[in-house]
Formats: sequence, structure tokens, C-alpha cells
Amino acid sequence: MDLSSINPILLVASIMVSATPILLAAIGEMVVEKAGVLNLGVEGMMITGAVVGFAIAVNTGTPGLGFVAAACAGAVLSLTFAFLTQYLLSNQVATGLGLTLVGLGLSSLIGKPYEGIKSPTLPKLDIPILSDIPVIGPMLLSHDIMVYFSLALVAAVWAFLKYTRAGLILRAVGESADSAHALGYKVVNVRVMAIMFGGACAGLGGAYLSLVRVPQWTEGMTAGAGWIALAIVVFASWRAGRVAVGAYLFGGITVLQLNLQAAGAQVPVALLSASPYLITILVLVIISAKGAHGAPAALGRAFHASN
Repeated sequence: MDLSSINPILLVASIMVSATPILLAAIGEMVVEKAGVLNLGVEGMMITGAVVGFAIAVNTGTPGLGFVAAACAGAVLSLTFAFLTQYLLSNQVATGLGLTLVGLGLSSLIGKPYEGIKSPTLPKLDIPILSDIPVIGPMLLSHDIMVYFSLALVAAVWAFLKYTRAGLILRAVGESADSAHALGYKVVNVRVMAIMFGGACAGLGGAYLSLVRVPQWTEGMTAGAGWIALAIVVFASWRAGRVAVGAYLFGGITVLQLNLQAAGAQVPVALLSASPYLITILVLVIISAKGAHGAPAALGRAFHASN
């Protein structure tokens, strides 16, 4: 095994790219769960965003429009989940699983004409002076705008939940919907907005996969990324900063195993490919064994104003 072939600068830069779609989806799902809703349809919304964003970018030649369309597609798909769970009071787990199946089938249908086509991709930001700094420049300061947007979004969500009145209301709804309703807050409206935000973030994460990380459409290209995003929210104990750590941990393991394969590691390829998922599961088991907490008290519970 030739480890000298692994360039640490390119490794770190690749980790940032690999973590971005997971981070976008996970931070959106965290907000949804903070409002007391469990949406297991992240995978379906991600792959829908991936195919819609790709189709729009290819047809317009503008990847930025692709990201906007992907966010809208994810939000619209999440509205079906919101209607079924918040107005018709359907089971959140079953509805989320159904949403994933719908997203996978819909993306396969829409994406058929686009297989094998390369898409326009986002250019890397060329920040004067900063991008030219040795090591740090190419490692951290020469990425596309969505990498920095995802990190800014984490900071914005953290500040929103901690310091704003709207964030306090959202957290109150997630802890006790009945108490929030008694205080005069529109519980269903708050939850619907949170669900749409989560859907938009999942759509952006999917579009990042098809427009930047792998600038082409491949059926099933999310490959479980939505499920990993769900797991990371639990790993992070519903804290924005820890969500970022979890996403970068998974992204790092994913990139590292690819580099080890290229370096000729004497480990079965199947085991290396499965390692990001195995290590994520291991981390979750360790966190659970230590009694990690932080889940909103009303998570997954249906609410009706007449209750």
C-alpha cells in the first residue's frame, strides 16, 4: 500500500465537498425534528432535488437555477408529507417511508432522458489573496459557493434556534405542542414551515450531488445519503454544531476509504465501501450507550387542536 500517493491537501478539500450534501440535508431535518416532526422521507426529497436540479441546469445551462429548482422541488414534495401528517394526522413514520419510495420512483421516471449527460457545474470561488495562501488556500478557501453556504446555514440555524423568538416558538412546539397551542401559537403552521424548510434543504443536498460532486445523473445516486443525514441528527443530539461535525466525519470516512482503495490497501473493497456506514452505526451505538439525550419531547407525536 502506497500512502504517499494520498495528498493531504486534496484529501481535506475532498472531505468538504463530500460532507456538503449530507450537511445540507441533516441541518434541515434537525429543524424539522426540533418542531416535533419525524420525517423519514429525506432520501426521497434528496433524490428528487438531484434529478430536478440536474434537469433544470442542463436545460438552462445555469447550475444556480438548478439549485433553486431543487430546493423548490424538495419543499413541494415535503408539503405532501405535511398535509398528510399535520392535517390528516397520518402516521409520520409510515408517511415518511412512503415519501422516500415516491421520490425514488419519481426521480427514476424524470431522470431517464438525462442518463449519460454531463451537467454544468458551479465554479470554484477565486477569492483574491486568500485562495493563494499556501496549503490553506487550496484546502479550505477554493471551493464552490454551496460549501460555504452550508456552513453559513449551520451558523444561521444555530443562532435562529438559540436567540430568536421564532426559534424559541419552534422549540416550544417540539417540546410540548399542547402547551404551545394553549399559549396561542399556531402549532400546525409552525410545523408545516419547518417541514418545508427541511424539504428545501434536502433538495439542495441532492442537487449538490448531481451538479457538483458527481456532475451527472445516475439513478439512485443518493445511495442512502438521506438515511445517513437522519442518523447524524441523532448522533448530534439535535445540536447544529454537532450536525456539522457528524457530516464532516461521514464525509471524511467516505473520502478516506476511496483514497485507501486507490492506494492499494490490503482490505476487501466491499469492507472499505461499507466502512462509512459501519462507523456511523458504531458512533450511534456508543452515543446511545452513554445515554445521549436532547430529542424534542413531542417528536413524532401527532397534534390536533381539539386535543
